[in-house]
Amino acid sequence: MPDKTCYIICGPTASGKTKLAIDLALHLNTSIISADSRQCFRELNIGVARPSEQELAQVKHYFIASHSVHSEMNAAIFEQYALTTINELFSSNKNNAVMAGGTGLYIRAFCQGMDDIPGVPEWLTAELEAAYQEKGIGWLQEEIKKHDPLFSAAGEIQNPHRLLRALGVKRATGTSIRDYQKGERVKRPFRIIKAGLDIPREELYERINLRVDRMMDAGLLAEAEQLYPFRKLKALQTVGYTELFDYLEGKHSLETAISLIKQNSRHYAKRQMTWFRKDKEIQWKQQWTAAEVLKLEAVT
Repeated sequence: MPDKTCYIICGPTASGKTKLAIDLALHLNTSIISADSRQCFRELNIGVARPSEQELAQVKHYFIASHSVHSEMNAAIFEQYALTTINELFSSNKNNAVMAGGTGLYIRAFCQGMDDIPGVPEWLTAELEAAYQEKGIGWLQEEIKKHDPLFSAAGEIQNPHRLLRALGVKRATGTSIRDYQKGERVKRPFRIIKAGLDIPREELYERINLRVDRMMDAGLLAEAEQLYPFRKLKALQTVGYTELFDYLEGKHSLETAISLIKQNSRHYAKRQMTWFRKDKEIQWKQQWTAAEVLKLEAVT
C-alpha cells in the first residue's frame, strides 16, 4: 500500500467543502488543491464563491486564482497541474494532500486519467461557440441529435460545454466523442480517499439561496459589470455571471436575474450530485469532521 494519501472532499456547491478541507489540511499540516473549474480564474471572485482571504491565509491553496479567463482550461490541463502539484507536495516530505471541489470531471481526471480525445481546431470551436451564443442550447441539442446520436443518447445534453466539445470532435474527426471515451483507468502511485458531503436537499437549497443573497451584498453586480466586456469567453459562461450579463443587456430585471441565479445554482447542485452519485468510491455523510475523514479507508 502506498504511504502517500490524497484526501478528496467533494459534494455540491454550498455544502461546506472549503471548511472541511481547511480543517483536514490543518490537521495534516499540508496544502489544498482546489478542484473547481471556475475558482481557478483570477478575475472571478465573488460569483464563484472563492475561499475568503482569511481562509486562504490559513492553508496554502493551489488552483485558486492561478489562471486568467483568457487562458484555455479543461480537465486534461487540470489533471497535469494537479499531478505536478501533488508530486511537489509529496517530495517536500509531506505524506498527505487534500483536494476539494465540486467539478466532478476534474476529480475523475485526477484520480484515473483522461481519455485521449483529439483536439478541435480553434476556428471550429469559435464557429460553434458563436452559433450557440446566437441560437441557444436548443440548437446545440438538435445538432448533436442529428450528427452524433451516440452522444445524444448517452451524453449530458443539458451541459452546453459538453455539447460543444462533442459536436466539435464529431465535426473535426467524423467520429463520435463516445468512441474515444475508453474509460481505461490509470493507477496512481498514492492512495485516494474520497469523502462526500450529502446535505438534505431542502437545507442545501436554503444555503444556496442565502449564499446568492450574500454574493449580491458583497458586490457581485459590480464584479459582473467589470467582466461584461469579456462575457463571450467560455470561462464566463457561468452561473452567477450570465444572468447578470442578461440584466445588463436589459433582457430582464435585477430581481429576475437574482432569482435565476438561485434557480440555476440549485440546478447545478443537482447535476453535481447526479455525477458524484455514480462514483462508488465516495463515502457519504451529511457532516464530517477531520478526525472522521482520517479514519476512512480507500474504497476499491
